[in-house]
Amino acid sequence: MSRLRALLAVAALTVAGGLAAIVPSSAASAAACATPWQSSAVYTGGMQVSRNGRNYQAKWWTQNEAPPGTTGVWQDLGACGGGSTPPPGGTCNHPNWVAGTWYTAGSIVRYTNGLYYIAEHDNPGYDPTISTWYWDPYTCGSQPPTSSPPPPNPGGFVVTEAQFNQMFPGRNPFYTYSGLVAALNAYPAFTKTGSATVQRQEAAAFLANVHHETGGLVHIVEQNTANYPHYCDRSQPYGCPAGQDAYYGRGPIQLSWNFNYNAAGNALGLPLLTNPWLVQNDAAVAWKTAIWYWMTQNGPGRMTAHTAMVTGAGFGETIRSINGAIECNGGNPAQVQSRVSRYQQFVGILGVPAGANLYC
Repeated sequence: MSRLRALLAVAALTVAGGLAAIVPSSAASAAACATPWQSSAVYTGGMQVSRNGRNYQAKWWTQNEAPPGTTGVWQDLGACGGGSTPPPGGTCNHPNWVAGTWYTAGSIVRYTNGLYYIAEHDNPGYDPTISTWYWDPYTCGSQPPTSSPPPPNPGGFVVTEAQFNQMFPGRNPFYTYSGLVAALNAYPAFTKTGSATVQRQEAAAFLANVHHETGGLVHIVEQNTANYPHYCDRSQPYGCPAGQDAYYGRGPIQLSWNFNYNAAGNALGLPLLTNPWLVQNDAAVAWKTAIWYWMTQNGPGRMTAHTAMVTGAGFGETIRSINGAIECNGGNPAQVQSRVSRYQQFVGILGVPAGANLYC
C-alpha cells in the first residue's frame, strides 16, 4: 500500500469510528506590518505605520517623530510580521499600580478600576487615570481600549488641579490653582468655546505659554530689574502715576508697560494703573491679567491667542500674539520650540491632539 493510500485509510477509520481528528495547533501569527515609517512623511490621526517589527497608529498630526516617540502621538498596536502577540484574555498578570513607585517607560500596571495602563514616559507613580502624558490605556488580551478624553472637571475648568500640579511641579506657591479658577469668571468664553477637544487645546496653549514666560510658574515678577524704568510711556495722557519704574513685568504672562496696566485695569475694574503691585500680591488678579491679554490683545500678532485656538489657526499664532515680533519668522527658533514642546506635553496630559500650525 502506498503512503498516500495508507494515510487515506487512517483518515477513513478515524471518521468511521467517530473519533475527533487530531490537528496540530499552530501559533497565531502577528498582524501584517503596515507601511514602514518615514521621517519626511506627514501622518494624521488614524494612519498606521510599522517600525522595528511593531505597528503604530498616529493619534493626531505628526512629522519627524519616530515611533514609539516621546509625545504620546503614536499608539502601539503590537508586534507585526511574525512577532509575538498579546496574551489571550484572562492571562494578564501585570502588577497593580502603586502610588509613589517609580515606573520606567513601557511599564504596564493594573489600576484600581481593573484596567491596564502602559507608561509612555518615566514617572514617579502618577495616577494613570489623570496623566495621559505619562500613561496610556493598554489593551490586555480582550480588554477594550479606553482612549476617550477624560470627563470635564466638576469644578468647571477643563484642567483638574491634579493635572495643573503635574504641569507645574516646581511652581511658586503664589500661583494657586484656586486663584486661576477664581479668575475664570472674568472671561467666560476662555476654555469654554468649541468642542471639548478645542477647549482642552486652548487650556494647554495658554498654560504652555505661561510656563515659558515664568519658568514654570516660578517667577512672579520680571527678573531683569534693569528693564524696570523702560516701561513708562509718558506720551500717554495718564502718565505713570505709580512711578517711573512701577510697570515692570508681573504675573503669568508678565504684564508690562503703563498702557497695558491701564487697559487691563479698565477691563477688569481694578486700579492697576495706580496700584500695579496688585498683580504680584493677589493670585486671582495675576491670573485675570493673563487671561485678559489672552482674550483681548493681538500684541504683535494678527489675532488674539483665544481666536487662534478656537478657529484652528493653531498654537503658532498664540506665540505670534505674545512675542512674535522677537521670536517668529526665524527670530528665535529655540524659544519657539520651547513653547511648542511644552504645548505638546500639556495636550498629552489633557488627552487631546496638538492640532496643526504649531510654529509661527
